[in-house]
Order: sequence, then C-alpha cells, then structure tokens
Amino acid sequence: MTEKVSFAGLPVCVVGNINRDVKVQAVPSSPAVFRDGETTVSGIFETIGGGGANSACAAAALGGNVRFVGKIGTDALGDRLRLAMENRGVHTYLSRSNECETGTTVALGFESGHRHFLSRLPNNRSFMFEDVDGSALDGCAHLLRADVWFSEAMLEGGNGHLLAEARRRGLATSLDINFDPCWSTGSKAEIARRKQQVRKVLGVVDLAHGNVRELCEFTDTTEINRALHHLAGCGVKGVVVHMGAEGAGFYSEGELVVEPPDRAENPVQLTGTGDVLSMCMILLHRRDDLSVREKLRLANGVVREFMEGKRVLIPSI
Repeated sequence: MTEKVSFAGLPVCVVGNINRDVKVQAVPSSPAVFRDGETTVSGIFETIGGGGANSACAAAALGGNVRFVGKIGTDALGDRLRLAMENRGVHTYLSRSNECETGTTVALGFESGHRHFLSRLPNNRSFMFEDVDGSALDGCAHLLRADVWFSEAMLEGGNGHLLAEARRRGLATSLDINFDPCWSTGSKAEIARRKQQVRKVLGVVDLAHGNVRELCEFTDTTEINRALHHLAGCGVKGVVVHMGAEGAGFYSEGELVVEPPDRAENPVQLTGTGDVLSMCMILLHRRDDLSVREKLRLANGVVREFMEGKRVLIPSI
C-alpha cells in the first residue's frame, strides 16, 4: 500500500451529483455493438455514481471527515444511495423531492480505453441553491463544487451564491471543471453561454480540477499551458490537472509541477480516477509539511491502488 499519510482533518463539504452508476467493462470497440445481437463483457457493476458522491465516498474511505450535499427523489433508489453513503461514513445533507426520480448513468468502458456515459439524471438537473442545507458548511475547511454543468439553476447563479458563501465563511473552494454534455450536442451559442456562466465564478475559486481535454475545451484552447494561464487570469489560484498516462499535475503562480503516474497492474477500476485524485489533493491542501510533488506522488499512489482494487473507495449498492 501507499506510504501511510493521514487524510484526516477539518471537515470537507462536497456539493454535487448523486445517482446510480451501472459500470460496464471491456466493451468491444466494434461496429457489432451498434447492431442487433448480444455482447459478452468482463464485468458489470452497480455502484454509487455522480462526481460529487464518488468524491465524498472516496474522502470518507481515506479517513477524511466529509459532508455531502445533493438531491434525491423520494424513491427506493434514493434511499439505497443515501444508506450506502452513510454506511461508508459520509455525513449526508440530502434534499428530497417527490417531483423527480433519482437518476442512473450507464458507464461504458471500451477495450480501446475510451469511455461513454449514458445518463438520465432528473434529480441532479433539478438541484438548486435552495436545496443546500447551510449547516453542512459549518466548521468546514474546504468546499468542493462537483458536477458544475448539470443543473441550469446552479449555472444561472446558484454556483456563484454557493462559492461566495463558502468564501464568506472562510472555506477554501474547489471547482471541478468536468465534461459538459452540451459540448457534444449543443449549438456554439449555447456552449459559449454555459462556459461564460462558469467563468463568472472563477474569481472565488481556489482550486480548479479537470483533465487536459476538459480544461482545454473549457478555455477554448488546444494547449494545456494556455488553458492554465487562462484560468489563472480569471482568478483561480491553483489547478489540479488529471494527465492520464502522463501522471498528475499542479499549476500555481505560473509553474506546472508534473508527477509521473504510479502505473496500475491489471486495473479493475477504469472510472472515478479523476475524482479520487482531486479528493486526495483537497484533503492534503492545507498540509504545509508536504511539498506539491509529495502530494501528487501520494495521490498517484492512491489512484493506482484504487484502479487495482486494493482500495475500495466507491461503494457498491
């Protein structure tokens, strides 16, 4: 296992999506998948899903004190998800509504290494600032706003209110700039509008998180250094960069520090690695006794153990 380090500390609050994930592994990259028939795969698993819920569960499994804010329906699936999180040590602050169902994502992991997600997430789409129980922030050191794109109400002002309130209370703030589904299907005007809504809140963000493709797409660039410079120009103090086969990086004050990957042997987990990496960096954010490179190295080690199945960070349901 990775060298021992404490991930305990003041509470961290995660605000984001919660849903069921149905994970399908080793889907052949073959045209046959798109025709009538049946395909055998190596594994199908049902787990907690949503970037926010995944991050909160990972933090609790690492020994962190974590609170999760999200929204579920008044249905059996919502109850299953809540119990699964609480049984893993997550303190939940969940808004419940009988006007929406708790959603599901089917995560397809292809043999080529590519991924594709099929989602129906009515509970997460309807999430708004009024669903946030303010007591979840009491005494916390850090707020992570995950899944920033999925609720129109949060895009149109809720994210700004949430991050500003966290800053007012003295919390450090993180924003996960993950893939916006609109980037695949929306018009140029709609994509630009949504990006601008997120850019408006960057001035109250301490750490941004994302992979190279996401950060470049968000900043309308094709080169990661330009993307990082753009984010810094918008007020972001630091960026945690998920770099895949190149490892992990941290950008601050004009410098990108990159730590090579701790390569997994015979990986069994292919999704959720970015959430795990970011949560490690958040839990270690105030550890002044560790250098940036040491934090990245520790995070990479946890990600490897997660991928190899040696650390169970995202629970089944």
